[in-house]
Amino acid sequence: MSSHFADSSSPLGAIAAQPSYVVLPRITPSSPHYLTVLDFLIAKFEQIPADVWLERIKQGKVHWQNGQLISAQTPYEATQRVYYFREVSIEKKVPFTEEILYQDDHKIIAYKPHFLPVTPGGDYVNECLVHRLRLRTGIDTIAPAHRLDKDTAGVMLMTVNPDTRHAYHQLFLDGRIKKTYQAVARLNKSVASQALPQSWTVKNRLQRGVPSFTMQVVDGVSNSHSEIKLLEIHNNLGLFELEPVTGKTHQLRVHMQSLGMPILHDRFYPALQPKGDDNYQQPLQLLAKRLQFIDPISQQVNDWQVKELII
Repeated sequence: MSSHFADSSSPLGAIAAQPSYVVLPRITPSSPHYLTVLDFLIAKFEQIPADVWLERIKQGKVHWQNGQLISAQTPYEATQRVYYFREVSIEKKVPFTEEILYQDDHKIIAYKPHFLPVTPGGDYVNECLVHRLRLRTGIDTIAPAHRLDKDTAGVMLMTVNPDTRHAYHQLFLDGRIKKTYQAVARLNKSVASQALPQSWTVKNRLQRGVPSFTMQVVDGVSNSHSEIKLLEIHNNLGLFELEPVTGKTHQLRVHMQSLGMPILHDRFYPALQPKGDDNYQQPLQLLAKRLQFIDPISQQVNDWQVKELII
């Protein structure tokens, strides 16, 4: 099974190079009442202790959109943006390297390795694809046009120019972009005994599970659709081609599980594994292999692929 471009790693404390922001909600009769911005931040981010927010404010790490610092007494102002810098006490270096496949004035086509988040989240603030690409290119306006799970590797479309960003987002909204994935899974007996190729159309209803970062299949009208094909068999493992028609969170992972063949090294499905350090020797065997679209600016056909998974 494949993994790309390894290098060394070491754990370090980190503060985000770029600020994040949150919009203060409008006040309604049923909404909580906050006297200060600090009150809102404490309530909004329950996992962060109040004294941590107070210390960040004292250090000048929380401010309005215009750069004016926010104090512990700053009144709450609905609909305003509050900027803050995410911090983690330990941020591990992800020991795999991204690759720029193509770059122009409007977009970057990048390879994202396994284990690297696309944007800051959880225990990661600077160890993410967006920050790494900003450092490599010196362009601080780079932003993703779509999602890719931290555990999934593959081709990503990143936007560069804020003035044309909406055109690339619209490709996904209009269904004018085709994504093709590959996965490796252990075969069940009935599938392993049949001739190739084999294919499945999977349609079902997905909703948030427990815990809320997982997804589950429930009764009801389908809201997810994937086309799945078995391409190769080797030592009871199968190489699959997957085309998501819809784009629900963890859709391909749940759909493979629903066929009785969860993706190899999946720590969420069929059963959530205990939280622990990433095992860099066993990446999730899911790859965003191909991205096809007509560029909305140049009108040129784009067809980007990376090296396939190996079983």
